[in-house]
Amino acid sequence: MVEAPKQFSVLGLPVHLSDHYDHWLSDRLKQGLGSHVVTLNSEMVIQSERNDALASIIRKAELVIPDGAGVILYLLLHGQRQQRCPGIELAESLLRQAGQWGESCPVFFYGGAPGVAEKAAEVWHQKVPQLAIVGTEHGYLSPEAEEEFKLTLKDKQPKLILVGLGVPRQELWIAQHRHLCSQAIWIGVGGSFDIWAGIKSRAPGWLRNNHLEWLYRLYQEPWRWRRMMALPQFALKALADRLA
Repeated sequence: MVEAPKQFSVLGLPVHLSDHYDHWLSDRLKQGLGSHVVTLNSEMVIQSERNDALASIIRKAELVIPDGAGVILYLLLHGQRQQRCPGIELAESLLRQAGQWGESCPVFFYGGAPGVAEKAAEVWHQKVPQLAIVGTEHGYLSPEAEEEFKLTLKDKQPKLILVGLGVPRQELWIAQHRHLCSQAIWIGVGGSFDIWAGIKSRAPGWLRNNHLEWLYRLYQEPWRWRRMMALPQFALKALADRLA
C-alpha cells in the first residue's frame, strides 16, 4: 500500500504533500476506495472564506493537491518545499494509467460546452487507444437531462470521472453526486477539456515553470480580471499569516 500524503494547512484548508499523487490514487482504485480530488489554488482559498459549503467540501476531500502558484508560495513561506501539481497534469497521468488497465478502469468526461468533452475524449482515445471511455456529457444539461445523466453514471459505474464545470460548481456537484459511483476517483478539471479539445492552449513552459500560468490565462481571458483580484488578497493573507 502506498503511504498516504501528509497534510499541511493553508489558511485553514488542507493540502496534501507528495511527489506521487497518481501512485496513491492508483492504489486506492485497486482497493475500490473512492476519492474526491480537489485542485487547490489561491482563488479557491479566497472563495472558501465566503462559501462555507465549498470550504467544508475541501476539508472532507480525500486528496487536495497544490495546483496554484500562490499555494506553493504559502508552503514555501512555512518551510514546506513542494512541487506544484497542476490538476490538468494529474488528470493526464491518471488517464494514461487508466489506458494501461483498459476495460477494468472505465472513464467518463463531464462538463464544458456542448461538444467539447466529446472532442476531448476523441483526442485522448487517439493518444491512448486502450483507454475505455464509456461516455461524455456537456455541462449545460436541463434538469430532466441531468436526471437521465445521473442514471447513466449509476449504470456504467466509471472508475475515473473528470468533471469540468468550473469552481466552485464542479466541487459542489461532485460532493453531491459521488455516491452514484462510490468506488470512483472524481476530479474537478476546470477548463482542461477546452485545452485537450484544442479550443484553448496552456501557457508556454517557461511561464509555467516560473509560476506565471495565471498571467497567460488572464491574457487569454481578460474578463477574468475580477477573479484574479483573489491573488493579491491571498498573497497579503499569506504574508500576514507568516508574520503572525
